Amino acid sequence: MQQKNKYARIQEFLNQNNFPNFRMNQITNAIFQGRINNFTDITVLPKILRELLIKEFGESILTIEALKVQHSEQVTKVLFEISGDEKIETVNMKYKAGWESFCISSQCGCNFGCKFCATGDIGLKRNLTSDEITDQILYFLLKGHSIDSVSFMGMGEALANVQIFDALNVLTNPELFALSPRRLSISTIGIIPSIKRLTQNYPQVNLTFSLHSPFNDQRSKLMPINDRYPLLDVMDTLDEHIRLTSRKVYIAYVLLAGVNDSIEHAKEIVNLLKSRYKKGNLYHVNIIRYNPTFSSPMRFDEVGENRVENFYKELKAAGINVTIRSQFGIDIDAACGQLYGNYQKTINE
Repeated sequence: MQQKNKYARIQEFLNQNNFPNFRMNQITNAIFQGRINNFTDITVLPKILRELLIKEFGESILTIEALKVQHSEQVTKVLFEISGDEKIETVNMKYKAGWESFCISSQCGCNFGCKFCATGDIGLKRNLTSDEITDQILYFLLKGHSIDSVSFMGMGEALANVQIFDALNVLTNPELFALSPRRLSISTIGIIPSIKRLTQNYPQVNLTFSLHSPFNDQRSKLMPINDRYPLLDVMDTLDEHIRLTSRKVYIAYVLLAGVNDSIEHAKEIVNLLKSRYKKGNLYHVNIIRYNPTFSSPMRFDEVGENRVENFYKELKAAGINVTIRSQFGIDIDAACGQLYGNYQKTINE
């Protein structure tokens, strides 16, 4: 059963106890404008209400606790503890232009078993609640950060967790985070029913599809989900998304040395995308360098820069929209697809 987010529960609590409607506005203003983290400090509320809120919801607004913070140039990674003594990771990236981006987790672990992904090595502990998802952003907001963009590209498969849709409601609610859907991005390995739901309910949210091989058989070996939702079926769903939303779809492609980095792979990506809606003009490929320094079910070698450049040039020359993604936070295992909660190590520290 889907649990209501804490903002809805606070509103219900106020209604049940016959407090006037403006009290909810005072609470949300204190959190999101005043950046207050404790009910005790919302002094605009009468003391009796603050005491009732603490008794019902606890002292802190946050439902997660920061256990460990790591910094590198432009990147901060936070290890959070969630209920059940489990842990998740969140990454904050600061760009030189002043823009702040956040990569958040949607599951504790993941059970889809992609061969190159560190999180898949953990297995799925559980789905995160809507509060646990949005509190990763609230933690940074309360510390004075500017929330410029949010990517659901941390631990877990976002579209496998139904709570993601309530989290989107909270993040875009003008009374709460008030984020534009266009500042939100969701990455998926191809969960077709949830892609369709996203298209219908959140057409302006940016969508990224993790491809990693244009060959159906090879993709199944790298990403077992491909047996359940085959590549061409996913591409048909993405075409429908583009037709209905007129929005670009991003294609994530992690280069694995000697596995999916050949010119033949590049040519097949061209064939795949050029056969799609509007000849693939609304697809954009992001090439991502694999970082071999983290735990994953299989080990791969790092791709040489010449291979990266040649792959890029093959796509570019064919008219494919393509970018080579910069890797942030490699030195603290915070790069794309590389968040990994090292639970035993954390317990022993």
